[in-house]
Amino acid sequence: MSILDIPTFKSTIAPNARLLGLDLGEKTIGLALSDTSLSVATPMETLKRSKFETDALKLDAIIFAQHVGGLVVGLPLNMDGSDGPSAQSARAFARNFAARSQLPILMWDERLSTAAVTRTLLDADASRKRRAELVDKMAAGYILQGALDRLRRINPPLEG
Repeated sequence: MSILDIPTFKSTIAPNARLLGLDLGEKTIGLALSDTSLSVATPMETLKRSKFETDALKLDAIIFAQHVGGLVVGLPLNMDGSDGPSAQSARAFARNFAARSQLPILMWDERLSTAAVTRTLLDADASRKRRAELVDKMAAGYILQGALDRLRRINPPLEG
């Protein structure tokens, strides 16, 4: 399919499908999964990054097993809203995945998601090792939850 704006993305999600949130890092991909009512994002796992095709095949297996109907890809914009190297990399990943998949894809502004998650883990007294294990999948959950909250506020299009 393709990378869509949020109203179009919402209209293409099949009933009872889940969304998969991705936090794309240089070395890992944090994953989070929504429930079928698209209300709650749950951190799922962290994948080690490899070549794109290898990563895509791992995602395909998860998408199939979890009945995923759309992807929410974190877009790490600079604080001024411009694209830096990380945002360009995330856009490239989304474009490449869209070229091989029928799933709708939403790019979601993830500025400060890792910082927010890290602060939460620090407040919970998580050790440095434990924070490293959790931060990517929790950031994916934070990204996905933000998108889910926004999707709930979109009114269905008027027919006429």
